[in-house]
Amino acid sequence: MSDEPIRITRGQGGEVDVEGPVDGFAASVLKRAGFDTYPQLRGVWIRLPFDLGRTWENEHATWAADMLTAARYSVDLDPGLRAVPPAASAPVAPRRTKTAMTAQSAPVGTPRLRQR
Repeated sequence: MSDEPIRITRGQGGEVDVEGPVDGFAASVLKRAGFDTYPQLRGVWIRLPFDLGRTWENEHATWAADMLTAARYSVDLDPGLRAVPPAASAPVAPRRTKTAMTAQSAPVGTPRLRQR
């Protein structure tokens, strides 16, 4: 692995691009995160598909950066691409208490099976 980081940025045209030392494993991680590769004369161009919305692009760019970081790659993610963590955007579900899990009797008028 190189000391140079893999950079995930939003270009001037609004596209999300990847630049830097991308080897075969990093390319497979990026493909898993939704990035496409396009051959060029001097290598490959790696970017997310267009017109899927900024929220989708931010989620997939963050996911790619997290997976590459977990694989011990040095990654620079453009701060504008950082997705909002789910805990901050979704309300917290109430926790079930112990009383909600205790056995309760059947409602009145419910037929019961006879035991033999």
